[in-house]
Amino acid sequence: MTDNRYPVNKLSKIKSKLKLSKWLLILFVLVNIILMFYYDREPALFDVKKVAAKRADLHGHQVVTGFTTTATLLEVSNTLLNKPGGYLTNDKMPPSVFMDNIPNWEYGVLVQIRDLARTLRNDFSRSQSQSLEDDDLKNSDPKFHFDNDSWWLPRTESQYQEAMDDLHHYLTRLGDDNQADAQFYARTDNLVTWLNLVEKRLGNLSQKLSASVEKDRLNTDLSGDTAATQSTYKPSELKVQTSWFKIDDNFYEARGSTWALIHFMKAIEIDFKGVLEKKNAIISLRQIIRELESTQESIWTPMILNGSGFGFFANHSLVMASYISRANAGIIDLRQLLENG
Repeated sequence: MTDNRYPVNKLSKIKSKLKLSKWLLILFVLVNIILMFYYDREPALFDVKKVAAKRADLHGHQVVTGFTTTATLLEVSNTLLNKPGGYLTNDKMPPSVFMDNIPNWEYGVLVQIRDLARTLRNDFSRSQSQSLEDDDLKNSDPKFHFDNDSWWLPRTESQYQEAMDDLHHYLTRLGDDNQADAQFYARTDNLVTWLNLVEKRLGNLSQKLSASVEKDRLNTDLSGDTAATQSTYKPSELKVQTSWFKIDDNFYEARGSTWALIHFMKAIEIDFKGVLEKKNAIISLRQIIRELESTQESIWTPMILNGSGFGFFANHSLVMASYISRANAGIIDLRQLLENG
């Protein structure tokens, strides 16, 4: 017998609504899965010469000293914000909120953008330490250092876009023969300053990646200086290992950082050609670029593997650390060559 409280037609409507809700939920999940695969793609490398030439043609300018480096910084920043899915780090809605690979990639790119933007402001655009800084670069630099995870007003994207607008204005003035106040000084000391920053970034990444396998390390913090001191005591031997939950985060941060560096190094080769040729250092820089390009090879597994050093499974972090360490060693040699060669 049918329960009089629920007539047949009313039960049918409830069942139909439940069925519709089930299919809508399935559709929602499928759409988000498709979007996750679409968003979870690292941008391809681009040609820095073509990017600089295109921007110069757009305004009828010449590709002068510093134009390629500045245009490359703009293009890397534009890619960060406008790749498939846009900027994901501060997204709080599906599917981005469930993703962490590309947000960590974005952070790696952002660190390199910040370093180059600050060096451009403090060194590349200034003739000496007591010279005036460029107004556009003075405005652009701090905006790139805005919180990378702000989803409310002001949003991260709006701040980075303003930084790009200021940088674009500087680039326009740089290529204009009638505006001599915008300059880029391709000097050895300026290049060495930036390379010092890159050394520290790559050294940090290499250490984090290498710590994917637990190791006992000797504390060498004060080695080389008998008078050196530190704030608090640290044991002579340290046990170091990256949390399992941070393995893929570190890996994709390194992928993003090296992706940006490849472009910046190629741009530096063009703008600092005279300095590099004088020190016979062009080949050294190209070898660094080649090592960095190895970090962008395709990943053929659905997840980042974390096998032991000589174990049955691969350890992607150790492979990445190897490429980065070799690139960093090349940068150290290049810097010393520029300083002493």
